[in-house]
Amino acid sequence: MAETPPPEREDMLKQTQQHLRSLQNFGIEFVSRKELPVVAATAPPVVSKATAQDLFEEPAVADAASGSKELTLEQHRQALELLAEQVSTCPRCPELMSTRKQTVFSDGQPGAELCLIGEAPGKDEDDQGVPFVGAAGQLLNKILAACGLKREEVYVCNILKCRPPNNRTPLPAEAANCRSYLERQLELVAPKFILALGGCAAQNLLGTTKSLGQLRKRFHDYKGIPVLCTYHPAYLLPHRSPEKKKDVWEDMKLLMARMGRTIPGKS
Repeated sequence: MAETPPPEREDMLKQTQQHLRSLQNFGIEFVSRKELPVVAATAPPVVSKATAQDLFEEPAVADAASGSKELTLEQHRQALELLAEQVSTCPRCPELMSTRKQTVFSDGQPGAELCLIGEAPGKDEDDQGVPFVGAAGQLLNKILAACGLKREEVYVCNILKCRPPNNRTPLPAEAANCRSYLERQLELVAPKFILALGGCAAQNLLGTTKSLGQLRKRFHDYKGIPVLCTYHPAYLLPHRSPEKKKDVWEDMKLLMARMGRTIPGKS
């Protein structure tokens, strides 16, 4: 059988332009310039027209209450991988870009009922590339377990995807630069509930200057998703304010009740 001749240069250019337009429609603003491995020519995989169109069109999940058709979880996962790759080479904050070891995108899978949003990665997170793996992360895991939740059941991310130098508070401009990534991330994860950890996360997510004390004990709204605010686990560590654990527990009981979950050992 004769081999299929390679496409002409004009056809290849046209296909490349179409692919780039699809990525642009999908929310990808730039593509990192990496050399691709040389592979033997093979026949392209068969992809149905409907699947390809669904994958690269704008997902209809911006509003949790929307009745529009949604992408499949696998398509959400693929889109999140593309977004994470884009974030990994993000140049928007020169200082953070020059001091980070790597970006810290998320931990969890799309479709998680609960999304937890923190402030920014710390040293341990910058080393490992995963959010909430240090002392605060270990305490967060214990809080989740006490509520009957497993870490792998939830989706965890931060307002910033890069560690600020010396773990300083994110600057307003840095949060603004990362905002589109966060919004896209939440669209694709499409959680039913959000828990904002700490004042920085709560204020940036909700676009408010109110203190955490003013934001706690009641639900807020982010594009149709109920949001509860509580203290960041780092604030509860022994050298800071461990007495606030009881307040976090009250917040978690409020959240579990809203989610329709029963806390283990509680009637």
